[in-house]
Amino acid sequence: MRALYNFAASPPNLRFCHSPYSLSTKLPFLLLLLPPTQFSSLRNPISRQNSQRPSSCFSSGSVIRASMAASTPPSSGTETETKPFSVLFVCLGNICRSPAAEGVFTDLVKKRGLDSKFKIDSAGTIGYHEGNQADPRMRAASKRRGIEITSISRPVRPSDFRDFDLILVMDEQNREDILEAFNRWKFREPLPEDAHKKVKLMCSYCKRHEETEVPDPYFGGQQGFEKVLDLLEDACGSLLDSILAENKSI
Repeated sequence: MRALYNFAASPPNLRFCHSPYSLSTKLPFLLLLLPPTQFSSLRNPISRQNSQRPSSCFSSGSVIRASMAASTPPSSGTETETKPFSVLFVCLGNICRSPAAEGVFTDLVKKRGLDSKFKIDSAGTIGYHEGNQADPRMRAASKRRGIEITSISRPVRPSDFRDFDLILVMDEQNREDILEAFNRWKFREPLPEDAHKKVKLMCSYCKRHEETEVPDPYFGGQQGFEKVLDLLEDACGSLLDSILAENKSI
């Protein structure tokens, strides 16, 4: 088992983390917080803090704060047949890329009059910004394009693998982290065995751009936020067309 580190004493150095913490060595991703009762068995226990729920888009070294209590029970057969098609967008901190993807896709769905047919949300693989709005620079850039970002950051949780039909991640690290979390959670939660197949790269839907990942714009200038929106608008259009083509009932 990977060692757990005390964030209060030795905070991680996240290459794209929108956190004020820094450390000379890079800590590994840890996607599952164990219950406090198990911390005593670990050499370097992590201190649990009831911090606010953050949002951001970073790309390395992070923790998914998953509350098992927040998980919802499996849906009944009837609910599964009638529920809207659900899409979850994921980045590192859920304050830049994934909130923007949620906003762009929601705007597209509304323009096509399909609001009632979709459930759209976003989350992060860490919880440093839990409870916060999206980065003001991303909100401003989106607003200039007529897109409102109103989401509040939250971390990915086990029930997301049960509740969402598609999970779109912004980069390879996001995918690695969320799949590692799933492989741990599935032994403790009644999750579908094939739920990992729901996870796809956002840029795999791009048609006009050749990028394979949506870059984190947090430490860049305004041009970085515009680039993210260009990629997301390209990918979201194709994503919606793909979903409609594969789900004739929508």
